[in-house]
Amino acid sequence: MAPKTLNFKDRLVLFLASGLFLGLIPFAPGTFGSLLGIPLHWLLGHLPISMGICSLGFVILISVWISGRAELLLGNKDPSQIVIDEVVGMAVALAGAPLEPSLVIIAFLFFRFFDIWKPFPIRYIDRSFPGGWGIVFDDVAAGVMANLAWRLWDLGT
Repeated sequence: MAPKTLNFKDRLVLFLASGLFLGLIPFAPGTFGSLLGIPLHWLLGHLPISMGICSLGFVILISVWISGRAELLLGNKDPSQIVIDEVVGMAVALAGAPLEPSLVIIAFLFFRFFDIWKPFPIRYIDRSFPGGWGIVFDDVAAGVMANLAWRLWDLGT
């Protein structure tokens, strides 16, 4: 649990790491956190493509730092309250996708499937990378797999 007295920066870290406190929901916090990736995708989708890609990369790197710091503040490895990794993973899953509700739902389901199942290399990343790197990059890998999956799905329809 977090110490009782936190400075503003650490309170902000916990607020962001928890996905605006969605990570504090007692059931399925990762699922609720994943939903925040949809508005992030919408925001990034309104940028020129090169700026959107750079911005997503920046958000991923900031998420690594935030996750690592939050993990230290909370005192346990990859706590379920940290859902910023699901936010960026879902944004990766939606990268390049039009905001068609059916496609967003399919991408969301694929992302949650890969994030929960953790096939290779996702499980390897989750277990092998320390701190914020492991917290975030297994979800980025799940996002890449979900992105490829919805694209294949979209080709078949």
